[in-house]
Amino acid sequence: MKLLVTGGAGYIGSVVTAQLLEAGHQVVVLDDLSTGHADAVPEGAELVRGTLREKAAQVLQGAGFDAVLHFAAKSLVGESVEKPGLYWDRNLGESLALLDAMREAGVDRIVFSSTAATYGEPERTPILETDPTRPTNPYGATKLAIDAALTEFARLHGIGGVSLRYFNVAGAYGRFGERHAVETHLIPNVLAVAAGARESVSVFGEDYPTPDGTCIRDYIHVVDLGRAHLLALEACTPGRHRIYNLGNGDGFSVREVIEVCREVTGHPIPTTVGPRRPGDPAVLVASSERIRTELGWKPEHDLRAMVGDAWTFLKSRA
Repeated sequence: MKLLVTGGAGYIGSVVTAQLLEAGHQVVVLDDLSTGHADAVPEGAELVRGTLREKAAQVLQGAGFDAVLHFAAKSLVGESVEKPGLYWDRNLGESLALLDAMREAGVDRIVFSSTAATYGEPERTPILETDPTRPTNPYGATKLAIDAALTEFARLHGIGGVSLRYFNVAGAYGRFGERHAVETHLIPNVLAVAAGARESVSVFGEDYPTPDGTCIRDYIHVVDLGRAHLLALEACTPGRHRIYNLGNGDGFSVREVIEVCREVTGHPIPTTVGPRRPGDPAVLVASSERIRTELGWKPEHDLRAMVGDAWTFLKSRA
């Protein structure tokens, strides 16, 4: 198939692009490089630089594309609270421009990189796709709005869409890994201590009602995440929008993540314990039973593999 990958110069987009090329697909990456890296685009993929508003219609029109995989987004929760207008403009606005460009070009399949932040603070865990969606920040709200737009474009214009909702992605795939200018993810921040780039890692609260007192979160390996996108691509059905959660099913505590990082790196990794962050639930874990049942996906990499691959990637960049 001929595929357009938006945001393919970013962390997850570059991994999925590499997997698509290995599966024999033709890939064009559309990325404005505001947070992505040109050298992260895998060899064999064509890179078009620009925003979705600027370039999506031009790239798609008459070019024979079969589907789109949509990763391009602003994704920092804190920044979304500080600059909500920016997030609504870049996430929802640009996604609507992409959907209009698809409709005009006759491209009727899209896989969307959504987020479990659409659920907000859950009433129960693990979270099901049928649970209420009450995002607590503009980032999650914009992603939920895009999901709603996909449902409408499926109903009104026959576009087939699959949204994948997940929390934390970790690990690396060869030379493709996390290279964020502002790093908010736990595993790379813990590994930065082992690499000598930070003195310690902060633990926000150790009095939660969990086995070791620290928050429990869902993590999946970026390679497993990529496989889910390829399965979702095959499952796109014109006129239907489906939503799937991706999760490991159990979750890992902050202390568990730090301990595995210590084991993998051989570094003591000092910690600094601070107060809870406002709004941090004790447990956030997504159920992936629906995608396991309907598409046959399941995570194959454990936490040690996520940390080990991320550590190998970090050392290769040093």
